[in-house]
Amino acid sequence: MKTRISIILLLILPLFVFAQAGKNFIDMAYIEVTGKADMEVVPDEIYIQIRINELDNKGKKSLEKLEKDMMKVLTKIGIDLEENLSIVDFSSNFRQHLLRKSSILTSKEYQLLVHDGQTTGKVFIELEKVGISNISIEKVGHSKIEELQMKVKVKAIKAAKEKATFLAEGIDQTIGNALYIQEMGNGYYPRVQRAGNIMMKSFAEADMTEAIPEIEFEKIKLEYSILAKFELKSQLKQ
Repeated sequence: MKTRISIILLLILPLFVFAQAGKNFIDMAYIEVTGKADMEVVPDEIYIQIRINELDNKGKKSLEKLEKDMMKVLTKIGIDLEENLSIVDFSSNFRQHLLRKSSILTSKEYQLLVHDGQTTGKVFIELEKVGISNISIEKVGHSKIEELQMKVKVKAIKAAKEKATFLAEGIDQTIGNALYIQEMGNGYYPRVQRAGNIMMKSFAEADMTEAIPEIEFEKIKLEYSILAKFELKSQLKQ
């Protein structure tokens, strides 16, 4: 019987302690504030979508020739093809050719990773020269985005603490330990700013002496808010 009572007490005691702790937290005087912080960074990951299709150059070059020309151009620019170029899609209408006896059309889609606007401009210009103009910027990002996000969040919680300290001093009090912290914002807004500044004109008409244009990208904006509750304490009278 005693053993059974002891087991019941062991089960109830933690719940009682937890309830008391919760009650103390609710009854405790605290100040609630929101801290905000932001950061803007230049993208260092630019993903370019390249589509090669025999129809794009009216059959003047085969898919294999276009592909070889693309590889040669990108290598000339200084891009590590093994590291930064990947095939996204490959398609052919071979089945329709057998059924309809039409021409076989093939196309390939690649994703190319570059790290700055100058290189991006070179890619557009040089590929246009060899007859590849179906190029677009798919997305932009930053290689250290997670590290930067954490820095902004730390700045936000520090801003919350600074605000709480300032407000508490206004009523002759101080703040104690943080009682509650919650991340409120999750802002990450990468966008292409002026990708259209690259002139996709025929190089038969282009001025070959003009400098390679650099695509300008809008900075990636990181913005976070932190909700925090700090214990309020009365200042000691001297």
